[in-house]
Amino acid sequence: MTPFRTFLAASLIAATCASAQAAEVTIKMLNNGPAGMMVFDPPFVKIAPGDSVKFVATDKGHNVETIKNMAPEGTAPVKGALGKDETVTFEKEGVYGFKCSPHYIMGMVALVAVGANLENLEKAKGLDQNKMAKQRFEPLWAKAEAK
Repeated sequence: MTPFRTFLAASLIAATCASAQAAEVTIKMLNNGPAGMMVFDPPFVKIAPGDSVKFVATDKGHNVETIKNMAPEGTAPVKGALGKDETVTFEKEGVYGFKCSPHYIMGMVALVAVGANLENLEKAKGLDQNKMAKQRFEPLWAKAEAK
């Protein structure tokens, strides 16, 4: 085998192993759930870089959207379509805040913590939120801070 083919084979094996280790977590968008009305379930997940979250529109009329300035610097915002599932792969460590646009006023928010380096956590906690979103984020901040 030529050196190039050896390199190519090794690269393919490494890529296959890396993708085999990545996980996908599901968060449902619900009208009614364990935490009340208009919720993400679960509202908090901790994942590793390279993992994905599938936001499932179990009840139609929901979407998932990044909360402005509540994601690590340089990451692309997410804006899913109403009533459609959205899968997001997270490469950069930090906390990511999400909302359902039509139900944000009712506190429909979720928090995804990626990896161990949550250096944007304090900035995210300091953002102005509506009353319901602020109440629902409080226990999620504590979960993100727990080691």
